[in-house]
Amino acid sequence: MNRIKYLEELPVSSITKYAKGHPNDGVPFTGHPRVHPSDKTNMILVNDPLGSEPKVMEFKLDDILFVEEIPAAVTEDGEGVPLVKLWIKKGAVGVRLEPFEVK
Repeated sequence: MNRIKYLEELPVSSITKYAKGHPNDGVPFTGHPRVHPSDKTNMILVNDPLGSEPKVMEFKLDDILFVEEIPAAVTEDGEGVPLVKLWIKKGAVGVRLEPFEVK
């Protein structure tokens, strides 16, 4: 199964949105939120989900300080891909996965 199809099959994350403004002690990351396939204490954020090389980031749910909804990306078929801006606690450890071609 290719990586994009795998990510598309993961359920969309239902992160709680906070009413207060974004925190000063956080760093913003933008992308399409997904539920982690095996660890319910983590979540996946797909940066540039419609681009040719989307990057996948993983964060602990406890490290999310604030969530902002931003305008959705739209596919060529007119389907919307919901996007969010996550404010992650400074000093938190995240995992970044980037695709590359093995030569």
